[in-house]
Amino acid sequence: MEPEAPAGQAPAAASKLSEAVGAALQDPRRQRRLVLVIVCVALFLDNMLYMVIVPIVPYYVHAASEKPTPTPSPTPPTPTNASAVTVNTSEPPTAAMPAKSIVKPQHPRDNEDVKIGVLFASKAILQLLVNPLSGTFIDRMSYDLPLLLGLGVLFASTVMFAFAEDYATLFAARSLQGLGSAFADTSGIAMIADKYPEEPERSRALGLALAFISFGSLVAPPFGGFLHEFAGKSAPFLVLAAVSLFDALLLLVVAKPFSAAARARANLPVGTPIHRLMLDPYIAVVAGALTTCNIPLAFLEPTIATWMERTMAASEWEAGIAWLPAFVPHVLGVYLTVRLAARYPHLQWLYGAFGLAVIGASSCLVPACRSFAPLVISLCGLCFGIALVDTALLPTLAFLVDVRHVSVYGSVYAIADISYCVAYALGPIVAGHIVHSLGFAQLSLGMGLANLLYAPVLLLLRNVGLLKRSRSERDVLLDEPPQGLYDAVRLRERPMSDREGAPRSPPGPFDACEEDDYDYYTRS
Repeated sequence: MEPEAPAGQAPAAASKLSEAVGAALQDPRRQRRLVLVIVCVALFLDNMLYMVIVPIVPYYVHAASEKPTPTPSPTPPTPTNASAVTVNTSEPPTAAMPAKSIVKPQHPRDNEDVKIGVLFASKAILQLLVNPLSGTFIDRMSYDLPLLLGLGVLFASTVMFAFAEDYATLFAARSLQGLGSAFADTSGIAMIADKYPEEPERSRALGLALAFISFGSLVAPPFGGFLHEFAGKSAPFLVLAAVSLFDALLLLVVAKPFSAAARARANLPVGTPIHRLMLDPYIAVVAGALTTCNIPLAFLEPTIATWMERTMAASEWEAGIAWLPAFVPHVLGVYLTVRLAARYPHLQWLYGAFGLAVIGASSCLVPACRSFAPLVISLCGLCFGIALVDTALLPTLAFLVDVRHVSVYGSVYAIADISYCVAYALGPIVAGHIVHSLGFAQLSLGMGLANLLYAPVLLLLRNVGLLKRSRSERDVLLDEPPQGLYDAVRLRERPMSDREGAPRSPPGPFDACEEDDYDYYTRS
């Protein structure tokens, strides 16, 4: 009978463990931390999948183009054909080219260049097209179910990559990733904004998510190149597929998107339509800043490796690690902005404007670099400025929705995702043509000048800090503690109201838009 004691204790121990885990998940503070972990892993995974194909896809495309075709007399490979077995030096991003490459980049055939550029851009293009629909879907369905849907699509895309054998399958997998990203990225960021309604917690959580995005982008190409060389072409994608599946299962356990409680959470106030948010001038200013600050990164990544080879005779190793040191200043920029926003939250616009100025100066300095060290410093400045802009303005979008619209965040972060996708859809296709027609120096100077000219535009956001959120709508509708759904506006200094007694924003450059918003919601 003694052996039966441990066997009888096992179910009891499992039951106690299940109860302990369930109690932990019921704690709102622990639950939102787990949600933050899930979202960060999803963003990390999406950017890993986006960048892991950088050192791999040229071999995929070349292998697909080299498949034998029935011809009367096959010809042996010539030096011209042999030179096609290359790594495309115009592909994005050169930052993460693995330090050890199988074949030295030469001059790939033009049709392979076009194929690779279109393949890289296809993800951002489809994501750009789907985001207006995904934002509305997220507003209607809450955040957890679209995040689960996005993780499922990313899992399918990753498996397709693992077993792809031709260009058409690669293109379908890449486009499918854009569909998954439109749901996973947007709903993940929106979920963070909703779970962390107060500053500085919101800025800190969004900053952590940005750090995971940066880390995934930088570590993915060396990871993909190493596994591709030593474990086979399917290995990196199968690892990422397993991570995606694990993250989806964790989301099912923590958020329970199909439970009755989840359906009750989905009964939220109807969010402001995305086209109305796009017409909000403050949101438009922020979206323009996000696009402008990411254009240098999106356009330099496909072109800088070739320029380094021609200008400073850079080796493969130098071209491969040029972007890697930029991870440190990016994280530093996130940390600095979060700390400053905690002490001076009304100056978020200033941090973004300073970031645009740093990006502009760094982009203008890149063509003047004639050695490896100054170039790395310029690229570090570029990523430092991007971190300042993103970390300052992403929380600002949520704040603007809180005080000027309904606090449902799917559509506003779909607009932010659209802003990023505009840059990354154009970069792989347009950057090479600009370099060939105008030159690399002109491209860098033009992008730097655009950022310097846009920095003063953020002065239009200086009055946003005067707004203050008031009693939560969730207190009224759902009888729950405040979690980010605000329905009224109060000014920090003194209350202001319109002809009906409704609260209004302080005077600023966009007063007419305040009246339009009021008329719209009155008619509704």
